Amino acid sequence: MIYTVTFNPSLDYIVSVEDFKLGLTNRTSSELMLPGGKGINVSTVLMNLGIESTALGFVAGFTGNEIVRRLKHMGVKTEFIQIEEGMSRINLKLKSIDGTEINGQGPVISDMKAAMLMAQVNQLGEGDVLFLSGSIPASMPDDAYRKIMEKLDGRGVQIVVDATRDLLMNVLEYHPFLIKPNNHELGEIFGVELETRTDVIPYGRKLQEMGAVNVLISMAGEGAVLIDENGSVHDAPAPKGTLVNGVGAGDSMVAGFMAGWMEKQDYEYAFHMGISAGSASAFSENLATREEIEAVYRQVTGK
Repeated sequence: MIYTVTFNPSLDYIVSVEDFKLGLTNRTSSELMLPGGKGINVSTVLMNLGIESTALGFVAGFTGNEIVRRLKHMGVKTEFIQIEEGMSRINLKLKSIDGTEINGQGPVISDMKAAMLMAQVNQLGEGDVLFLSGSIPASMPDDAYRKIMEKLDGRGVQIVVDATRDLLMNVLEYHPFLIKPNNHELGEIFGVELETRTDVIPYGRKLQEMGAVNVLISMAGEGAVLIDENGSVHDAPAPKGTLVNGVGAGDSMVAGFMAGWMEKQDYEYAFHMGISAGSASAFSENLATREEIEAVYRQVTGK
């Protein structure tokens, strides 16, 4: 089975405002509400590709109920842990001003509820796939990823980690199957500036030396690089298209990569599927559909 973990899911309220003016009443020209969070995005793209997964994490209040309702309506299986106090966050994303967001805090996760999540992941074993994506709520210990991976060490679970800085570095000794830093995050880790696909290769190899099995580096308009477990380097420029919505593109990339890997166990194919899914989402209003991913894949491979 495939599982995704979203510690702090959200309802994403995505609005457009024509001629936005600070300090005045503005009215929306378009509105959209979607369940959000990096793990949820992964589950959504996998579902769009016809692959079933179970979304894990924490939800609270009426917003949490709505997240679950919308995911079930979409066809995503959920086993979220209910928090009795507080509410799941609402994230406001203003499309009219690129990159402008106001993100909520989310509920406080008690030690008891955190232990319930650990009990869920403790049931995973040989052949299962687990996605650990995004930040950890301030109310939880910052070694939560490490504890999960320590518990699953040696069980044959393929773990994908899409996180930044210490969250990522602290789990490398447990050999995550795939990690996906972008070039800026990779540069921050090593204190360097990385601008080209050639630049990132030696630093991706360093992460492999520290324990990562496969390193997938996303680079927005520059494309992407994969250093696979055999030491082979796969790189590709960004597919041609118009950036519509960058939210969820990285999550789509890891979902596409793992979908490709599970289908053929071929790293070149998985890499191309990852680039195609990530770019297709970036070129779309919402997370990419199978048809959109297939269209970009044909551009990437010429097939």
